[in-house]
Amino acid sequence: MKLVVQVKLLPTPEQASALQATLHACNQAANHVSTIAHATGTKDNRALRAETYTQVKSTWGLGAQAAQHVIKKTCDAYAALKGSLRAGILGRPGSKPYKAATGKPVVFRPTAAQPYDDRMLSWQTEQRTVSIWTTAGRLKRLPYTGSEHQLQLLDQYRRGESDLITRGGQWYLLATLDIPEPAVNPDPQGFIGVDLGIANIATTSTGHRHSGRRLNRTRENDRKLRTRLQQKGTRSAKRRAKRHAGKEARRTRDINHKISKHIVAEAQRTGRGIALEDLGGIRERARLKKPQRVTMNSWAFGQLAEFIAYKARRAGVPVVYVNPAYTSQECSRCHHIDKRNRPRQAVFTCRSCGFVEHADLNASHTISLRGWSAWVRGAESQVPALTLTA
Repeated sequence: MKLVVQVKLLPTPEQASALQATLHACNQAANHVSTIAHATGTKDNRALRAETYTQVKSTWGLGAQAAQHVIKKTCDAYAALKGSLRAGILGRPGSKPYKAATGKPVVFRPTAAQPYDDRMLSWQTEQRTVSIWTTAGRLKRLPYTGSEHQLQLLDQYRRGESDLITRGGQWYLLATLDIPEPAVNPDPQGFIGVDLGIANIATTSTGHRHSGRRLNRTRENDRKLRTRLQQKGTRSAKRRAKRHAGKEARRTRDINHKISKHIVAEAQRTGRGIALEDLGGIRERARLKKPQRVTMNSWAFGQLAEFIAYKARRAGVPVVYVNPAYTSQECSRCHHIDKRNRPRQAVFTCRSCGFVEHADLNASHTISLRGWSAWVRGAESQVPALTLTA
């Protein structure tokens, strides 16, 4: 399976300036290529290279490999846009978001990530240094650092391209790893159902509830601060809002990593699989009031599900996705479905058999049963071939 690890570069001020100039040149070139692609309708890598390669090299002083990566990056951006349009993420054809996305060329930020292959970037893993191409020449013996676990994985399994990025004035390389994966457990002893929610981020059928109360309270405070800073509108307010947005995303990511690690470890230890709801498109289907929409749209349930999936794949734990319809209204004992079974948000009381349980725990039991039912009917593990940051 493919994973991505992040290592931090430790450049001198002069080296950092060279890296920054390189990103700016590559992304200016990518914007030029994007303009031509949009005007001519040429989105194929080979055809677009024939039209733009020579000009990109000469105008921005890029090497042969860098120029090719700039063109491929542009083609990939249009392919991603096409996929989003096909999936309806940007609205229906003719809608304002759809027109805004298709009516102008794709634009790259001055510091957008730039891919590097082994001709442009070489790793000296024993010395913890890299040699990296820039528009100012090759930077040799540039040190890098990272967690010991990530560096060990990097030493053993690095394959393919790496991306140069900058964040908060720091420089990083995102390196692709090709890690051998264990065989999926062919005979799981049941499935742990996971109910993803807002009041409780994740509730498992084994009785663990990962409360979202503290996180939601922090998010509400973050939202209020973000609103005040946006209203103020000064440069310092914008800088602070940008820093705070990064902090909020890192906090959420850390919590999702911890929850997913706990769930997968329990499944591996007990020889069970994991059953998740297929929540694709939930934001588009849900009809909520404005305060609820804010909470829903800031809820990183997709990220948590992805973390569970890729950690499960590394551990050989099977994962199945089940239909989420009526999981909150179905009794896990007698399977009677009635919206009146949920008299309150946290309470489930079956109108048929009288079974009483915490609503999220009951839903997780229902998901567990649906997961086992899907498995015995012949469903294979649906863990996707993800490329995620370790």
